Amino acid sequence: MKHHINLQFKPPKNSYLLTLASLIFSAAIIMVAGRALANNAVLRSIFSCQAQGLGGATPTVNVWFQQGTNLSFIPSGETIKKVWLNDPSQVTMDFDGPMCMQFGPDRNNNTGDCKNSAAHVIQLRRIEKINIPGLPNTNKTLLTVVTEGSGKNKLYTFEIVYDTGAPQYHTLAIYPDPPTASSTPACVRVGQSKN
Repeated sequence: MKHHINLQFKPPKNSYLLTLASLIFSAAIIMVAGRALANNAVLRSIFSCQAQGLGGATPTVNVWFQQGTNLSFIPSGETIKKVWLNDPSQVTMDFDGPMCMQFGPDRNNNTGDCKNSAAHVIQLRRIEKINIPGLPNTNKTLLTVVTEGSGKNKLYTFEIVYDTGAPQYHTLAIYPDPPTASSTPACVRVGQSKN
């Protein structure tokens, strides 16, 4: 005895309402997911020439109380050789490898192995302001970093901004410059000196 099963689907007469409802639902999901991704941006990235300020702007790095902010030279393949922080009263620094530090007016008073500094990441963390005589009360400072990679030294300056509220990202990654037809990096302004 054979039974025939009818598997044909007959859409309801109001199928356009079902289609419209599914489109609205899909759009709502995409909007919510997009907003969630934007609010959870954990990584900022810039090219080396931008981070060096060769495009005419000093890059900013925000630091918050809730978490540290990493400045990573891992993608660029550069090693951090020396670091200066103009105002250490509101930011602490840590490194992922040995670093050469100099303290006091005697430039020969070094701690660490200056010839073999091997850090690739600087971890910055905002702290409650420590009163240091002679330092003005500001909402930002300057971080200077000297790196070495492929036998060349590079000088970076970053404006460190003391931020409040929820952190917007946790890492600023420095990437090698994109390839160009000329020897001048793509982000150098026309007419601007490379020096």
